[in-house]
Amino acid sequence: MVISNNPQTATGETPFRLTYGVEAVIPVEIGDPSPRRMVRGHDEEAERDLTNEVRSIAHIRKLALKQRISLRYNHSVVRREFVPDDLILRRNDIGAPTPGEGKLTPNWEGPYRIKAVIGKGAYKLEWLNGDEVLRTWNAVNLRRYHT
Repeated sequence: MVISNNPQTATGETPFRLTYGVEAVIPVEIGDPSPRRMVRGHDEEAERDLTNEVRSIAHIRKLALKQRISLRYNHSVVRREFVPDDLILRRNDIGAPTPGEGKLTPNWEGPYRIKAVIGKGAYKLEWLNGDEVLRTWNAVNLRRYHT
């Protein structure tokens, strides 16, 4: 087993310290204190008492990092939300290819009508004559139809 003694980016702590409450030391440092242990000035008992506080701070740091990553990602995401009875186009290259068609087929086909909003970007479609499309479609593969 390899013990990582490098602080993780998300928590700012080493995994060993979060697990066991103390820093990992090599066997030589246990018998003969090294400068690294002398400079820190902490004894293991005091360090173990602060374990819960260190874990909660690491948890908060991890949540803050996840939020920053989420904000950066969502900044470039194009939100597409539709309501029932909206007319939309769907991507043609998703699913089984249309028989008899080649590479010159249009990229979008339709129009279709939104029959139901299933949730989290999933929609049930129907043709304009009222027949239901068999599968659900994600908003990434749909685009509003403008007449």
